[in-house]
Amino acid sequence: MDFTLSRRISGVQGSIIRELFKLGVDPNMISFGGGNPSAETFPVAEIAEIIDRVLKDNPISVLQYGLSEGYPPLREYMKQYLAKKGIDFEKNDLLILSGAQQCCDLVTKALVNEGDVVLTEDPAFIGCLNTFRTYGAKLVGVPMEDDGMDLAALEAALEANPNAKLLYMIPNFQNPTGGTTSSEKRAKIYALCAAHGVAIYEDDPYGEIRFSGTPLPPIKAGDSEGIVFYAGSFSKVMAPAFRLGYLVFPKELLQPITVGKQSTDVHSNTLLQHVCYEYMTGYDFEGHLEKARAVYRKKCAHMLAEMDAKFHPDIHFTRPEGGLFIMAYLPGGKDAQPFVRKGIEKGVLTVPGVAFMADTNGVSSGFRLNYSMPSDEQITRGIDILGALTHDYLAEKR
Repeated sequence: MDFTLSRRISGVQGSIIRELFKLGVDPNMISFGGGNPSAETFPVAEIAEIIDRVLKDNPISVLQYGLSEGYPPLREYMKQYLAKKGIDFEKNDLLILSGAQQCCDLVTKALVNEGDVVLTEDPAFIGCLNTFRTYGAKLVGVPMEDDGMDLAALEAALEANPNAKLLYMIPNFQNPTGGTTSSEKRAKIYALCAAHGVAIYEDDPYGEIRFSGTPLPPIKAGDSEGIVFYAGSFSKVMAPAFRLGYLVFPKELLQPITVGKQSTDVHSNTLLQHVCYEYMTGYDFEGHLEKARAVYRKKCAHMLAEMDAKFHPDIHFTRPEGGLFIMAYLPGGKDAQPFVRKGIEKGVLTVPGVAFMADTNGVSSGFRLNYSMPSDEQITRGIDILGALTHDYLAEKR
């Protein structure tokens, strides 16, 4: 049978990163291309202990169907946890969902019609960009600066697209740049969107792994107009295989968001919701976070020190205060894809910035490096290779 694909899926390209992952399994390849948290941070013994206990003490409730809204004790605990960050649950509600990716899917399903404009940081996380694309949204990218979106470009995009539905942003340790939106820009972005009647999707999967600098409150904490959807994830602080996240949204949208969840997968993993709740309430969760932050602090500092010593001085790169990524930029707006290909030929995998752009036919001078997965030895050897390549490559291009 010849199938005609829907417009929803036929125009969406597969993730370049997922394709690059296939190269990363080569044992001779040093991969800075992934985005996984470090396996050093997984609380394996505690997870095993909790699963063993709940399966003995309460097997039916953890193996049976659950509520679409999420495991009630975990929902309530997360409301208390996020209230300490300034989020108001008199006006908002929270669902436990199947990862932050589903948060994006349900917000898009609820708000965006085919042909609607979604504004986005440019570059941005490809998983959410592809979600918007599958719903037929028109993506309009807003260029990034070291401290967040270019405000003049954002204002121009809002003026040029008066019917825009949503602005997508990752304010903490952005994927792919590793940058953080300043408190001043957060306030101005919120004010601009409120004035133009545009909702904000605040994606915060990395916020708990800040290892330096001063924590900033979520944009949602100052959401007096009820326009911000706030998404978080257990993937970076517990284990990615749990596929659990949470979405905070205005209370009046509880019914449509829940219906959207029911039509997708009914409910999220019941057993692992119990595990999350038991671990966060019965173990030293804050101590666990501090240990994870220490791992990433050390890895990031090591990669930055190697890049400082070995990269060509004309290469600019970000200096994250948390998260998993560094973004490096070739000078003069040069397309980074040929550089990335040369790196792969020499045995080091990075991701070209174009993979994260709203316009996949555009040109990016950036390439993303991940420091959470490689060992210290791999970081040293990989940056040795890339550093020499930056000198050779830029000498060739003069």
